[in-house]
Amino acid sequence: MKPVSLRVDVVVLLLIIATAATSGLGTWMSLGFQGLNIINNPQAYLIGTHPLCSQLTGLSRGQFKLCLLYYDHIQYIAKGAKMGIKECQWQFRHRRWNCSTLADNSTFGNDILRVASKEAAFVHAISAAGVVHAVARGCRDGQLTSCGCSRAARPEDLQNDWRWGGCGDNVEYGYRFTMGFVDLREREYNFRRGTMEQGRKLMNIHNNEAGRRAVIHKIGRTCKCHGVSGSCTLVTCWQQVPTFREIGDHLKAKYDSATEVKINWRGKLQIKDSETPLPTGADMVYLEQSPDYCVANERTGSMGTQGRKCNRTSSSTDGCTFLCCGRGYNSHKTWVEERCDCKFHWCCYVECKTCRNRIDLHTCK
Repeated sequence: MKPVSLRVDVVVLLLIIATAATSGLGTWMSLGFQGLNIINNPQAYLIGTHPLCSQLTGLSRGQFKLCLLYYDHIQYIAKGAKMGIKECQWQFRHRRWNCSTLADNSTFGNDILRVASKEAAFVHAISAAGVVHAVARGCRDGQLTSCGCSRAARPEDLQNDWRWGGCGDNVEYGYRFTMGFVDLREREYNFRRGTMEQGRKLMNIHNNEAGRRAVIHKIGRTCKCHGVSGSCTLVTCWQQVPTFREIGDHLKAKYDSATEVKINWRGKLQIKDSETPLPTGADMVYLEQSPDYCVANERTGSMGTQGRKCNRTSSSTDGCTFLCCGRGYNSHKTWVEERCDCKFHWCCYVECKTCRNRIDLHTCK
């Protein structure tokens, strides 16, 4: 599928032009922490004198106005942010930085995002991807008033006698809405050309785009047979976003190959090392080297690795040698409960016993 146009809805463009201040209370990503009520019961926020948007923290002034216009989208923005947080924690579960600060609403946006590192790049990309994914599904499910099923063109390689239709995930709308909402916070700031702040603004916008493109890159199709007794006399296909794990894997690879950039006097990002290939819009970029995540540091958002579980026999990032940063590790015996002796019963369930095993547990000093 070709990348969709970078066109933004007129109302979004007007808000970008008209607004210039921000609230300063964290970031929009904190919606992922503000309880499942937003996701599961958004109508609860509409009761009383304070409507949904006024009860949320982290929105810039322009995002607050968009919230008023598209309040039914907020639960999907929150869902997308939460998906991004969970996927970040999965992808980095064996790394020195494991998204641990993302579990605390009070620190999110004020520590790990303060440093313009590869980790901050990943957070922006995976969060933006989460919103595209969630909104695209919300459109398909008929939960959003301003969008419906995908209207993507019929793929050229689809068999001629197969029908292109069904109700596909509307990733085109999800892309446009996410660009308008997520990037709006960055576009509200006006910094002096060539400053670090201007560079960070451009870095965030670039990585937001990398996240959105990841969803487009991984978009696929699903087909279903119709006919008597599964005879498949008619086949219908439609557009479908992949599992978010596939998107997370894709963005993790982009994180590993991220390009270091700098801000030049013209107020543009350029590669820091002339030998480095130019990044595309689908690649991640960063301005600063990653902090030392071995020890706790509130300024950089590092929780340190003390007390983290490690694998004594592994030579990878989850190994005690790497994860404990050379400080050594403690070992002790502990009991764990696991499923065992599982049997399949026809039809159709699996029955298992619970076994207690004594294992060696290793934690970083």
